[in-house]
Amino acid sequence: QVFEIDSGVAVVASDYWTAIKAREQLQIEWDASEAETRSSGDILAQYRELVETPGAIAEAHGNPDSVLSASSDVTELMFEYPYLAHAQMEPMNCVAQVNGDSAEMWYGCQSPTSDKAAIAQLLGTSGDKVTIHTVFAGGGFGRRANPASDYVLESVQIARQVPNTPVKLVWSREDDMQAGYYRPAYVHKLSAALDAAGKPNAMKIRIAGQSIMAGTSMAAMMVRDGIDNTSVEGLTEFAYDVPERQVELHSPQVGVPVQWWRSVGHTHTAFSKEVFIDALARKAGADPVAYRLELLKNNPRETAVLKLAAEKAGWGTTELPEGWGRGVAVHTSFGSTVAEIVDVSVDGNNFKVERVVAAIDCGIAVNPSIVKAQVESAIAYGLSAALADEVTLTDGHVDQTNFHNYRVLRMNAMPEVETHIVPSTNAPSGVGEPGTPPIAPAVANALAAVTGRTFTRLPLRLA
Repeated sequence: QVFEIDSGVAVVASDYWTAIKAREQLQIEWDASEAETRSSGDILAQYRELVETPGAIAEAHGNPDSVLSASSDVTELMFEYPYLAHAQMEPMNCVAQVNGDSAEMWYGCQSPTSDKAAIAQLLGTSGDKVTIHTVFAGGGFGRRANPASDYVLESVQIARQVPNTPVKLVWSREDDMQAGYYRPAYVHKLSAALDAAGKPNAMKIRIAGQSIMAGTSMAAMMVRDGIDNTSVEGLTEFAYDVPERQVELHSPQVGVPVQWWRSVGHTHTAFSKEVFIDALARKAGADPVAYRLELLKNNPRETAVLKLAAEKAGWGTTELPEGWGRGVAVHTSFGSTVAEIVDVSVDGNNFKVERVVAAIDCGIAVNPSIVKAQVESAIAYGLSAALADEVTLTDGHVDQTNFHNYRVLRMNAMPEVETHIVPSTNAPSGVGEPGTPPIAPAVANALAAVTGRTFTRLPLRLA
């Protein structure tokens, strides 16, 4: 059977192979009049222009403009981040059976409450007539908590055409890679005025990128006065002691579907913050850990985590082989603080992440083995984006199709990881996401230690 649904055309057959071969025979004329037709380079160029102009104020302390304009020592860096796919091993899939105004569902689900409400609305029924069986999923990273319940509603629409029969919707890898949802692309511009000791006494931060929350059911809670908190989190409530600072945001309308990705806004804000602080430390001729500790005097939690990571990594006490570098990053997200120290080896235009030492304060570690497993997983996921991953667009079409050209982290690139848990009596906090944000800046800072260059674009490349 072949029929239209809201998002396109569905092919139903007795097995996946038959359905795929039948789909290849279809000749479909698509209406692209409202589609995004720009290339990703054009979108980033727009963002670069935007961060040169004032944006909506997300946070303001003092008068950084006055300090910056009067300063004789100002450092500025611009950062670029690509779109990212979730790239979970198991593509989108869902089994649905619709009987009149009731539905029964089987799938790996990250957000059953919102999915149930969306299904009930589609069927014009109540939530008690929707049953969701949540099964193990082959990865999610936020993709299976889609705010539009996209593939879930597709499966229900298809099953309505085949009543009283369970129907399994399966997206191909190419479907998900080229027509899914993405971590937004961003551009940041950070400017700092430095005092006589080389420490920042004023900072201005501008961010340009799509809002994840705008247009979703969570916009009323997460978007205030034009500020999507997920676009600026990690740069507002700045961890380091900078008395005069301001964060501004541009949220342009772009026709690329976006949603959260493991650690949400911290995926990009941690990178610009930690790479920028490291660049200031090098400019001041200071040790990167000592420089951070000076700026964290009023932040005992990050201080303790950073000190533990530095101690366990042998920071300042062990020598590295020639061509190796060591970098650091510390960041707080989802209620937990993680510091990561990375050793890299550089050979010409190639490099390898050799070792990662992580320290985490997540409150009471209810199950330390799970904490360590989640930190290792988060590091692997963040490394994938740091080393290789990016989604690019050409005339509105996604260039990447599968794992041959969206190269998720391979086993031979996974470094040795050791995780240390800070003893705590505080309430337990997040462990699934906080390990991701520090890894990319720690790698970038390790490369800077070897090359003397500051890396401001992801994924990281030496040439």
